[in-house]
Amino acid sequence: MTSTGIGAEAGAQAARTRALAVLRIRGRALAVALLPAAATVILLTGGSTGHFVGHGWDTARWIVGALAVLVLLAAAGIALVVARARPAVSPTVPIPEESAPDLYRMMRDLADRLDVPVPSAIALTPDCDSWLEDRTHPAHGPPAPKGGDELGTLGPHRRTPAAPVLVIGSPFLWWMRVGELRAVLAPVVAGTGPSAQPDIAAARRFVRGLDAAVGVSATPARCPGTRLVCAGIGWVARLLLRGCREHAALMERGVAAAAAERAQAVDYGLRIVAQEQVGLAYAGWDRLLTRVALPAWRMGRWPSRLDAGVVAALTELSRRDRLAEGFASRLGERPACDLLEEPGLVDEAASLLAARLFHGGPAEPGPAWSPVAWQEYPDEVVDRTWRTEAARLHRVLDALGVRATLDPAAPDPGGPTLARVLDHLTDPSAAGRRPRLPAYDEDSRTPGCDEEAGEPTGTERSTALAVGLTAALAREEHAGATGIAPPGGPAPAGQGAPGPGSPLWDDGALPLFPLQPPRTARELLADHVTAMVCCAAVDTAGATPGLDWLDGPSLLVGGERAVDLTPRVLSLIEEGDPAPLRAWLVESGIRPEKPVRLV
Repeated sequence: MTSTGIGAEAGAQAARTRALAVLRIRGRALAVALLPAAATVILLTGGSTGHFVGHGWDTARWIVGALAVLVLLAAAGIALVVARARPAVSPTVPIPEESAPDLYRMMRDLADRLDVPVPSAIALTPDCDSWLEDRTHPAHGPPAPKGGDELGTLGPHRRTPAAPVLVIGSPFLWWMRVGELRAVLAPVVAGTGPSAQPDIAAARRFVRGLDAAVGVSATPARCPGTRLVCAGIGWVARLLLRGCREHAALMERGVAAAAAERAQAVDYGLRIVAQEQVGLAYAGWDRLLTRVALPAWRMGRWPSRLDAGVVAALTELSRRDRLAEGFASRLGERPACDLLEEPGLVDEAASLLAARLFHGGPAEPGPAWSPVAWQEYPDEVVDRTWRTEAARLHRVLDALGVRATLDPAAPDPGGPTLARVLDHLTDPSAAGRRPRLPAYDEDSRTPGCDEEAGEPTGTERSTALAVGLTAALAREEHAGATGIAPPGGPAPAGQGAPGPGSPLWDDGALPLFPLQPPRTARELLADHVTAMVCCAAVDTAGATPGLDWLDGPSLLVGGERAVDLTPRVLSLIEEGDPAPLRAWLVESGIRPEKPVRLV
């Protein structure tokens, strides 16, 4: 036997040992539940044989017998909940075999080379990760709702077979080449070997059942009028989970070690390169979501080709980063998405699921939640966002009673102007100070501020305006009056009760993975003032909205991206000093006194 085989066997044996420890905990729990019944049998036997006679023994038989009945009923109820509770299932896009025959063929070939069972199906997750997921619970195979599967996406609904499902991160399919994807999936597919071991499978079912029981007991809607019973079930399930936690973690670690050792024989030389691509794909995916997709989601639009955007973002990163020069040459090789029959439909389904998981959008497109193509993004998202925020800024200025111009004798400009914003935020005491641009971290998009130190970060006027903007935005989102947060009924989008189209996971918890915390009042003010500057640049200087794959919405002045605008806006709102921004406006040919078009 080779060293690889010995290592795989050692890992599998370690996992089985821990699985037996989990099963022993289950056996001890059963023994504790049967202990009063055993005592009752002893007392009844002693009475019938004349050994335990008398009034005291009769009373003991009644008390222990009643206790045994109660304990057995409670144990049966807990066991029923553990067995019937629906374990959590990751939200995914199922890929039927007819829509990806080449991908299934590659998966079977991997399983044959690794000498492990073949995964039962393939699904995609809108994240940079891959794993095996057991969906053998009967609750995971309900009849499909009309019009498709649980997510309304691809293919007919099928009752889940017994083998685990292979879940693949969708960004991997678009960025990686076929050989790289194969090398990345080899350790994952190898995990089906230990999964087929009966003791490991039984231990996993027990732990998943306990976890599901805890979830059932923690949901008041699932236990109406029986809070005490649910509390008892939850207490027992959590107690058993605490006892199993260490053993279950070590069992999974042993399974992973065994799978990794077994996969050493498949594409070993390519695996190092493939792992580099995993890290690169994750960086591009995270940047695309936070910088590009999030502004669109706030406007009620969801980019329909997020995975294709990952390729564009990473290609741009390869062009800018000298360390990534070799990555661009890979684009001539066959991408893994060619293994799909209709990659565009799969990308669209994954993009909609990403919007639901990371932002909480509705399950289906609609008038206030529509897809947007990348070529439409500058006009449909960037320009609309600027004009929507500029309009909100001027509504708050109106509410604060700010005049359109400082000079009472000056004529009305006839519309909203950037000069109104500049005049209002200008601090007269800053006129004689030397202009200073605040520190700004372009990569993290956070200014070098003193908020944590407790020092003031704005003038009195900017603070009042920031508070007004925060209140106005909160009112609009609550009322569903704008497209910034897609309306989904009485509750915010994605926050309502689970619908019939999502039987395997709970929509009420969306977004499962929020990308960013809510913007602070100062960040909102900076975004709105920047939006007003961009509107003035587009309407008076011929600038255009643009999309930067790594930094998101951008302003193009003379065909070049304006990279020095944000620190000048921060100088205005934090210090009340308009000199840096006014100098930039003059240099760019932007006329702040001219009215701009708002939505």
